[in-house]
Amino acid sequence: MNKIKTVKVGSVCFGSGKLAMIAGPCVIESRKGCLDLAAKLVRLAARLDMPLVFKASFDKANRTSGDAYRGPGIFEGLAILQEVRDTFKVPVLTDIHEPQQAALAAEVVDILQIPAFLCRQTDLLLAAGETGKTVNIKKAQFLAPEDMANVVAKVESTGNRKIILTERGASFGYRNLVADMRSLLILRELGYPVVFDATHSVQRPGAAGTSSGGDGRWAPALARAAVATGVDGVFMETHVNPAEALSDKANAIAFSALAGIWKTLKEIHALVR
Repeated sequence: MNKIKTVKVGSVCFGSGKLAMIAGPCVIESRKGCLDLAAKLVRLAARLDMPLVFKASFDKANRTSGDAYRGPGIFEGLAILQEVRDTFKVPVLTDIHEPQQAALAAEVVDILQIPAFLCRQTDLLLAAGETGKTVNIKKAQFLAPEDMANVVAKVESTGNRKIILTERGASFGYRNLVADMRSLLILRELGYPVVFDATHSVQRPGAAGTSSGGDGRWAPALARAAVATGVDGVFMETHVNPAEALSDKANAIAFSALAGIWKTLKEIHALVR
């Protein structure tokens, strides 16, 4: 693998040679649920000695149905994420969907995430870059990995070089995604740390009619392949009871399964690093 920039986010350093984990619920469902899951994740990461970034969205603006649960909204959501960050001393990541959300979210979180569907939105990328915060850009399902060079250049134009690139699969026909491991290598040639999103790569967009479907049971296998290929981090959405999750329940990994999955990923990473 070629030499890349390291991106330090609090106690977590992407590209340093240590596998980082980004984990949390798809969307904030409640203050208590978010804090309880954050506590579990922080304890697990400490036990396994794995760098952790906590992830949760204050709003899911790209739900399949207009009636679907979106989250508590930016003000309540950011207050909850601030409490997670202050209580557990863990870096926090959240999505933004509109340029005006960037500065507000940047006051609280450590990483601003650009959703895959929005990664070509110039104003959003510029607003995120101008905050000076780390920007995690998800590669769109409809883009070739080489196309991300133009996306990266937009953020770089703000003077911000704190960039992470995340692969989440590519569209293959209708309602199906394929994770091409070559994409991870191509993305890394852009010079920034690369993360593999295991749970969204097994998503089937819109397949459940009014929501996305998917098959979370394949996510651990894809994560193992990505780590063997050589990534800097793995993104996994998790839930205490995925069947009751209010977003992406078909893809989320049960928290009870994470310890075994993360231990295996750490062992694979140690072999190939």
